[in-house]
Amino acid sequence: MVDATTQVEMPRPKITERRAADRGGWAMLGIALLLILLGVVAVLAGVAAGGGAAVGTGIAVGIVLGLAGLVVAAGLTPVAPNEARVLQLLGRYKGTVRTDGLRWVNPLTERERVSTRIRNHETGLAKVNDLDGNPIEISAVVVWQVADTARAMFEVDDFIEFVAFQTEAAVRHIAGTFPYDAADRTSLRDNADEITAQLSEELAQRVASAGVDIIESRITRLAYAPEIAQAMLRRQQAGAVVAARQRIVEGAVGMVHLALDRLDEENVVDLDEERKAAMVSNLLVVLCADRDAQPVVNTGTLYQ
Repeated sequence: MVDATTQVEMPRPKITERRAADRGGWAMLGIALLLILLGVVAVLAGVAAGGGAAVGTGIAVGIVLGLAGLVVAAGLTPVAPNEARVLQLLGRYKGTVRTDGLRWVNPLTERERVSTRIRNHETGLAKVNDLDGNPIEISAVVVWQVADTARAMFEVDDFIEFVAFQTEAAVRHIAGTFPYDAADRTSLRDNADEITAQLSEELAQRVASAGVDIIESRITRLAYAPEIAQAMLRRQQAGAVVAARQRIVEGAVGMVHLALDRLDEENVVDLDEERKAAMVSNLLVVLCADRDAQPVVNTGTLYQ
């Protein structure tokens, strides 16, 4: 879950998508063609009848029918799959057409195309400071889709640009909220799933007012800035060496303890405290050394 400090307060949307009053376009196309054809027939009939009044009447009726056909044809609107048409009439939102194919709407409306396809947006490489103040380089990719076409068109100036800016802001905020690397805390490097979940939730809050749904977000690049990369690499290497040494010592102590217990249980040899100490020292040297042990054969005793 996102902490309370990551909640984003955005303006409440004032408009919501609704379905427009549309109908099938092929029938209306037939009506438009029929009106135009009747207009042509009326003109020809008036000319054929002869006489000034008949010709004038035929031409007038033909013009009216032709204009009516053109007006009906002006309402024809092709809608591609995964595309919507947002309708406006005299500055007012009149609904959205999502049904693909040839549709017919009010010829007086303005129709804006809005793609509802799934889109990718990749942020540029941003240089920010993590929670510990270390400069890092980070970028992310966001998969998003327009869910509410009315909000996308009327709540923001440019919803594509809005998503781009809000994505960069969210990535910078997330990068500054967590350390790059930490053993005892949630970090950008070690908790990628949790970080991307919080990034997706924060992005969803930021772009909800624009009618956009966030499908997924992923960090695509994460690294220390070049000026501290070498120093941080040496620190990581030192930490790895210390951890490896600690593991080796723990294993070696366990093996020495096991060897002493087995020797004592099976009465293989009777060792006093000094000889046990010498044996422990030799075993630890052999088990913890970086190089192969070079045995030294003692021809005397431990006391000489």
